[in-house]
Amino acid sequence: MSTRRFDAVLFDLDGTLVQTAPEIADATNDLLRELGLPPVTQQQVDAWIGHGTRELLVQALAHVRQLSREAVRTDEAMPTIAAQFDRHYHRRCGTHSRLYPQVIETLQQLRSQGTRVGVVTNKEGRHTERVLAAHGLQALLDAVISGDSLPTKKPDPAGIVQCLQQWGVAPARALFVGDSRIDIATARNAGIAVWALPYGYNMGEPVVQSQPDRMIDDISALLTA
Repeated sequence: MSTRRFDAVLFDLDGTLVQTAPEIADATNDLLRELGLPPVTQQQVDAWIGHGTRELLVQALAHVRQLSREAVRTDEAMPTIAAQFDRHYHRRCGTHSRLYPQVIETLQQLRSQGTRVGVVTNKEGRHTERVLAAHGLQALLDAVISGDSLPTKKPDPAGIVQCLQQWGVAPARALFVGDSRIDIATARNAGIAVWALPYGYNMGEPVVQSQPDRMIDDISALLTA
């Protein structure tokens, strides 16, 4: 099956186009060090990625403080702590991340074929923009929907629906590419096809268990049958 049957291809960001986990771990441990708390491991951070950086922060603090996530969310100090984390992460964005194989080449080729290309991520907009800029992706995208662009975020399909409506593309002519069960659920909720990559972040579980329509080794598979 070739992606020439698709008029639009939408991508997740973290773990799909860009390996961002190292700098997210850096920022998390920057904050924990500032708070006088013990560090977390890269493996732990990898398992917490997917619901946005705010939720990742909640999970990290719950882990090191041995509290429930709800207790962390309702802590009166949380707004201040979240602002501290945002500063650390914004400073780290683009410093310790890298593009996955064939990303630039594939996006360029898709656009040259007339395919609409976009990103739908749960990462907050200010961080999304910084990561995209650091890796030269902004000019290759027709749309970017971040975790705070709309009232809801993935697995709600609103971001996909908005892009398809804006482009006049029917769901049957669209594809979502991601690395997690959240991405697969989002695509299913939007009624579009979904392909998955094996190397991203899926809360520590093999993404194949979430039954995407197809598993691909890297995104260059979008250009071949």
